Amino acid sequence: MTNNSSFSHFIEKWSSKITQGAGSTTTLVLAFLFVLLWAFSGIFFHFSEQWALILGTASSVVTFLMVFLIQKSQNKHSMSIQLKLNELVAANELASNRLVNVEGMTEEELKIIQKYYSKLSDFANKQESLQQSHSIDETHHEHEIKKEMEKELVQAKKSDE
Repeated sequence: MTNNSSFSHFIEKWSSKITQGAGSTTTLVLAFLFVLLWAFSGIFFHFSEQWALILGTASSVVTFLMVFLIQKSQNKHSMSIQLKLNELVAANELASNRLVNVEGMTEEELKIIQKYYSKLSDFANKQESLQQSHSIDETHHEHEIKKEMEKELVQAKKSDE
């Protein structure tokens, strides 16, 4: 188990360094120079099929590997942002803690909450003060928004089961 953990740690560090390096100006310039060198070398190789195959193969391999490296980097980045947002939501006593795990909700549940926030925005626009705060868990005596959302969320969860 420790061996797998150290291997994962090694891969994590390695992929982070490659992703950072791949996004650098130096790498962009080197790639551009490589393509220019390849194009110039076509004169000496008489623009043969093998000459064309070299860049095609190299770019395919690099693209294939970079897709996975970029996806890994995006997953890590998304998770870190989500955790920061979760901390802010959890730390704010006026915020709804239901949203702490919003990324775990289904698309249908997210649409219901989005609809709620749209209605909440309309409600807030009618308020006298722009600084007045509202959240999902706040009770609105004049509006049944929260009850509607709760009902839709329960129905969405039942349809998922």
